[in-house]
Amino acid sequence: MASSRNRLAGPWHPLIAAMGATLLIAAFFTDCMYSGNALMQWANFSAWLITGGLVLALAAAIVLLIDRLAGWAGPMRWLDFALLALAALLSIVNILVHTRDAWTSVVPQGLILSAAVAALLLLAGVRGWRVTLPPERDRELPR
Repeated sequence: MASSRNRLAGPWHPLIAAMGATLLIAAFFTDCMYSGNALMQWANFSAWLITGGLVLALAAAIVLLIDRLAGWAGPMRWLDFALLALAALLSIVNILVHTRDAWTSVVPQGLILSAAVAALLLLAGVRGWRVTLPPERDRELPR
């Protein structure tokens, strides 16, 4: 039976991670659009989306720390953490690639990086966006 703790209390990191992931996956879409028609605005959209996704990834990391310290999140799930951390690191490289001029700002390296990030994030999404287990007090004990 679940505890009667306040349901507004965390963990909040899965929600923020999912919002950031949405922006990073959308950057893959805008990179595909740019590679198809070379309108520079699509490359600009990609850079903005990647930047926003990275800001939310940083926010999710801070909130994860708060969730852990407040006891709203249990032990780490290291595979899920590694998926999200690798996606964030690749996105940092990707935003640097997107600072290039014209066509090379996206094609081919930016597109490849965006695809890799989208694949990692989709896998993390299938796994539930949580990088922690529920707190010990919320787990059902086997009977």
